[in-house]
Amino acid sequence: MLDLMLALHLDGSDARVRDVSEPSPRDGEALVSVTTAGICKTDVELVKGYMGFRGVLGHEFVGVVEDGPPQWRGRRAVGEINFACGSCPSCSAGLGRHCPTRRVMGIQNADGAFAEKLCVPVANLHAVPDGVPDDLAVFTEPLAAAFEILEQVDMEAGLDCLVLGDGKLGLLVAQVLQRAGAVVRSVGRHPEKLAILARRGIETLLERDFAPTPTSLVIEATGNAAGFELAIASTRPRGTLVLKSTVAGHASVDLAPLVIHEIQVIGSRCGPFAPALDALAADEIDVHSLVSDRVSLGAADAGLRRATEAGVLKVLIDAG
Repeated sequence: MLDLMLALHLDGSDARVRDVSEPSPRDGEALVSVTTAGICKTDVELVKGYMGFRGVLGHEFVGVVEDGPPQWRGRRAVGEINFACGSCPSCSAGLGRHCPTRRVMGIQNADGAFAEKLCVPVANLHAVPDGVPDDLAVFTEPLAAAFEILEQVDMEAGLDCLVLGDGKLGLLVAQVLQRAGAVVRSVGRHPEKLAILARRGIETLLERDFAPTPTSLVIEATGNAAGFELAIASTRPRGTLVLKSTVAGHASVDLAPLVIHEIQVIGSRCGPFAPALDALAADEIDVHSLVSDRVSLGAADAGLRRATEAGVLKVLIDAG
């Protein structure tokens, strides 16, 4: 008889907490007991049909390795979400995140972290420093996505940057860019969210008061298709526009300005865990202020609904 565990399972249209079979690690995988997980905007979009996913949701987590190589057992860990084959040309070039046959935790062909346990390739694990509590470590994955921008863009001190969107990712991106020496403005719709950045000396503007002005580096993190047009209008000629939003719909965008103004467009997704963990260990990024609520795993479906409410930032799930 199979052992059962609680998990937030998406059947394609409805996400509900239910009993599912405990996972069994494959060769090269570790079994992790999840302690804390975070609900992401992508999880909300998956329920709307993004990627056509079916299975256990969740890709932001921290947990304790229960089964795997001896050197990992009993250690707290976070895990990268792309499960690559390790042998294709993309993987050989160090681009496992773009492996054409990859599975993606809680997003594509791999069960996720809104569960008591999950399986993660050992190669994807990162040990959590002792001084980083679970409530900070759970932000490693989204913070790594913010650090990815520094891997893609040449960041000069004093570079003028605009971050569109005051959701969780937008707030992290603004702080990472400021930490890298950029002069950052952040535009959003919620004064209470923008206040988190204002306290750190970042200039903030409400979207209703914002008039697009040419900016060298624009980060689109609005989480909605309408943000693309505003981002294009805000990028200077020969500037760089980084797209971070993933939405279930399709955007209708006039591409002519990209050609006319020779704007460089960069898609940006997952990022490096090491600098994210270093920043959390040094307490250089405020993630405490991003937690709006927390729920037990048994109430994870209610937590997912809570995450869709206006003004709500991160909802954490206590799984352990």
